[in-house]
Amino acid sequence: MERFWQAAAGVMVAVVIEIFLNRQGRDMGLVLSIGVCCMVLAVMAAYLEPVLELLEQLQEMGDLDSGMLEILLKATGIGLVAELASLICADAGNAALGRAIQILAAAAVLWLAIPLVTSLMALLRQILGEL
Repeated sequence: MERFWQAAAGVMVAVVIEIFLNRQGRDMGLVLSIGVCCMVLAVMAAYLEPVLELLEQLQEMGDLDSGMLEILLKATGIGLVAELASLICADAGNAALGRAIQILAAAAVLWLAIPLVTSLMALLRQILGEL
């Protein structure tokens, strides 16, 4: 939990620095913002590592298809990265591009879900066929 507090404090310090940098020009503030977002992603990855290990244990215990779990993790990653990229675009003054990234992420997640929907349809056909 200490890492979280350190990262949060780093973000707050970066906000103060960015306020001063923006007085001289938005370019350096934006570069700082992108750098801090990368730092946050690194901290987030450290927090998600134990979650991945837990999901792998659950997969083994439940004899789940690894491809399905992989799709879930990819969709989560796409959502997190798209949200962060969208915020950076909005911070740079281009909210339209940020929204475009969010729409692209939604399309990518739908594309990822095709195998899940296909499996669900096959299961429904099997259940309905047994009735």
